Amino acid sequence: MRDDGDVTRLLQDMSDGSEEAAERLYPRVYAELKSIAAARLRAERAGHTLSATALVHEAYLKLVRQSDVDWQSRGHFFSIAARAMRRVLLDYAIARKAEKRGGGAALVTLEHESAGRDVDLDQVIAIDEALTRLAELDARQAQVVELRYFGGLNLGDIAAALEVSLSSVNRDWRMARAFLANTLS
Repeated sequence: MRDDGDVTRLLQDMSDGSEEAAERLYPRVYAELKSIAAARLRAERAGHTLSATALVHEAYLKLVRQSDVDWQSRGHFFSIAARAMRRVLLDYAIARKAEKRGGGAALVTLEHESAGRDVDLDQVIAIDEALTRLAELDARQAQVVELRYFGGLNLGDIAAALEVSLSSVNRDWRMARAFLANTLS
């Protein structure tokens, strides 16, 4: 499944405007995107009406519609995919909040152990705002959080995707969690 060279070639062809490349790419990345989406949705509130399949489809549509992206690699693609999933979930939370105007507060952590808990829509929005502030201070730390929390990647995969050392990713992860904990408290 992980033919990195083939995926990278298809991404580069997509950057050059090939619609056929986008069609050929989808089956090669779908299973991994769906796995990431399922992991991300397990951390959302119980009874979430957005399915992993719908999240993948919406995120993928956002990805292939971007004509100005110069796809560099498979890792770059999944980094942007994590951001697209974050955006879809944020848009969904904002729309739900507009409908419901509130709800019971729930603890949200930046660990996957939060799976199955109800997530307060205000908290989802607060996390997005905090990540935006973090990105202004340190873009790579924000990327690490995005890939870990929204993309479901482990630290080793993040290091490969960002083409940095594992120790750098560990340091970024610790610093970003501290920043976000302080900002969200």
